[in-house]
Amino acid sequence: MKILLEFQAVRSIWNLKSFYRLFYQDHKVFASLNLSNYEAINRCEQEVPEYFNFASDVLDQWSQIEKEGKQPSNPALWWINGRGTEVRWSFEELGSLSRKAANVLTDPCGLQKGDRVILILPRIPEWWLLNVACMRTGIIFIPGTIQLTARDIFYRLQASKAKCIITNDVLAPTVDTIVSKCQFLKTKLIISENSRDGWLNFSELFKHKEG
Repeated sequence: MKILLEFQAVRSIWNLKSFYRLFYQDHKVFASLNLSNYEAINRCEQEVPEYFNFASDVLDQWSQIEKEGKQPSNPALWWINGRGTEVRWSFEELGSLSRKAANVLTDPCGLQKGDRVILILPRIPEWWLLNVACMRTGIIFIPGTIQLTARDIFYRLQASKAKCIITNDVLAPTVDTIVSKCQFLKTKLIISENSRDGWLNFSELFKHKEG
């Protein structure tokens, strides 16, 4: 049994290395950033950039490559749930959608660079979308597992001084039991097809924003 497990581990590593080797061979044109810059930084031959933003410095450059037709559209996010529902966004689509999400955070939610947001969601596409949106705006993204209790959520809100919490309609009732004691919290944003009193609805706001 030990030999079999070791063989499986080695085979998994070999398959992973083969995947990355093939990926980079087929997508050299796709990487708009010069990877030698990163290697030079690792060797201390080049200084780390003073300012770096993954959304604008990486994602938007890849998006521009697709937009200009220099590279075929490739999935930046490919999500499938247990029922087979599928969401696939290209780099250009993820760039545009994350800008729309960023506009939701900064406009109706009133958040600014340096503000903290607690996001408690299962791994649905909106989780990644809001993650990138926070990168764009400089909003501090604090993820939380959906197993958190009311006491856990209260502690995190108070300790982080978060101004906004984002969750779904499953956890929103739990959040509502403790928010009256959270003096720093200003906005509650729900990911749901339904509206809820005291909560801004992300889907409704998102559809009216430009990317």
